[in-house]
Amino acid sequence: MDEPTHVTAVGAAPPLEVGPARSRSRDRSRARGRSRSSGLGRARGESPARGESPARHRARGEFPRGGTRERIQAIALELFAEQGYEKTSLREIAERLGVTKAALYYHFKSKEDIVRSFVEDYRAELEQVIAWGASQPRTPGTRAEILRRYSGIVSEQLAVIRFMEQNQAAMHSLMSDSGARKKMFRDQFMSLSDLITPPGAALADRIRATMAVVSIGMASLLFQREAASPEELHDVVLKVACDLADAGTS
Repeated sequence: MDEPTHVTAVGAAPPLEVGPARSRSRDRSRARGRSRSSGLGRARGESPARGESPARHRARGEFPRGGTRERIQAIALELFAEQGYEKTSLREIAERLGVTKAALYYHFKSKEDIVRSFVEDYRAELEQVIAWGASQPRTPGTRAEILRRYSGIVSEQLAVIRFMEQNQAAMHSLMSDSGARKKMFRDQFMSLSDLITPPGAALADRIRATMAVVSIGMASLLFQREAASPEELHDVVLKVACDLADAGTS
């Protein structure tokens, strides 16, 4: 865990504008970050195209102006993927952003806090889908829409899901302070499965519904390098999930 850093400014968040590189080593670090981002999207700092959500740009490695919290999360995920969670410090995250550690500390007091923030964001998005699905009639069209919304979240949050899958020991430690929090994702998963299960379904149909939910996350992780584009992967994964759940569009 990073050592505490005292913040002198109180009452207003220090600006986290990504500034110019201050050393050759930072230049090299940023160059490595760009080369290891698999050529995803535009350069950091460019404004996103209109009509697309910030989460979708974050998933492609694009960091729009503004959205300080999302920018910090994206940079942290980038560094965790490059050199591992345990080997990444809060200071390195601040350096990649081009700000002081004290400025970053105003928003997140540790890298553990950053991880908790994007895990909680993912959880909140799932809760929105579950709440919407619970308010709808149990029809094939509703099942299709639930799967579409869930697959959209998975596509946008794939870096977060990959982090959780690759850092299970760290996740266990971070979430050990709350048994309810550890249980949360399992409950959400079961809620999604229940919502896309037809009323009075036989065991085989219930298993198909559960497999539909499983297939979205697993296939998105396992086949991301085999698809021609993230859009193609999303469309194929969604179609397979809808077929499993017998989720038509009418």
